[in-house]
Amino acid sequence: MHAEVDHLVIAAPSLAEGVAWCEATLGITPGPGGTHPLMGTHNRLLNVASEAYPKAYAEIIAIEPRKAPSRPKTRRWFDLDDAALQAALAQHGPRLIHFVARVPDAHAAVQALAREEHAHIDRGRVLEASRDTPAGRLEWQITVRDDGQRLFYGALPTLIQWGAVHPTDAMPSSGLALRSLRAAHPRAPALSAALSAVGMKGLQVDAGPPNLVAVLDTPRGIVTLESQGL
Repeated sequence: MHAEVDHLVIAAPSLAEGVAWCEATLGITPGPGGTHPLMGTHNRLLNVASEAYPKAYAEIIAIEPRKAPSRPKTRRWFDLDDAALQAALAQHGPRLIHFVARVPDAHAAVQALAREEHAHIDRGRVLEASRDTPAGRLEWQITVRDDGQRLFYGALPTLIQWGAVHPTDAMPSSGLALRSLRAAHPRAPALSAALSAVGMKGLQVDAGPPNLVAVLDTPRGIVTLESQGL
C-alpha cells in the first residue's frame, strides 16, 4: 500500500472570495478549475508541486450557487454542508481544511483502513467522477462518506485514484511550492495508525489540538496555512 499527498483543499464561502484570498495571501491568481455536478461544487486550481511533493496542487473549492448534488440525499464532500464549517468560513474567510492522498487502488486502500486493528476507519464509498478539460478528460475514483465527513478534523485524507490524466500534467508552474505538510490531533496514535494503513508518507503527526499545517514557498515568501481545528 502506498499513498502520496495529491492536493490541498482550501474551502471558501464563494469561489470569488477564494480567488481574492489567493491573490492576497499567496500572491498569485489561481488557474482555471471546473465544476463537479456530482457534488454541486466548483473550484480553481494552482500547482504547488515540489521535489518533496511531486504532482501536488491546491484546490480552492466552494459550493456552486443554486446547484445541488446530483445524487439524492447526498451531503457534499469535505464537510462543505457542515453548518459549523460554513459559519467559520463566513466569519473568517477561506481556510485550509483538508488534503487528498493519491493511491494506486482506492478500493484496496479503503479496505486497508477498515481492517487496521487500531483504526477500523470507514473512509466511505469509492465514487467515480470525471470532467472535461482543454488538456483532456479527467477521470478519477474518490472516497466520499454518505455524511460527507473528512474525519480527524481533516487530517485523515480523502483517497483518490486518478485515471490516465492527472491535473498537474497540463498545469503550468505557479511560483508556489509545498515545502511541508504536518498534522496535530489529540488522538495522534490513532491517526498515525490510519495513515500507516494506507502507506501515507510525507505527513508528520504530532499530539495536540486539531490542526493541519501546510508551509509553502510563494512570491510573497514563506506562507503557512493552518486549519486551526476547522
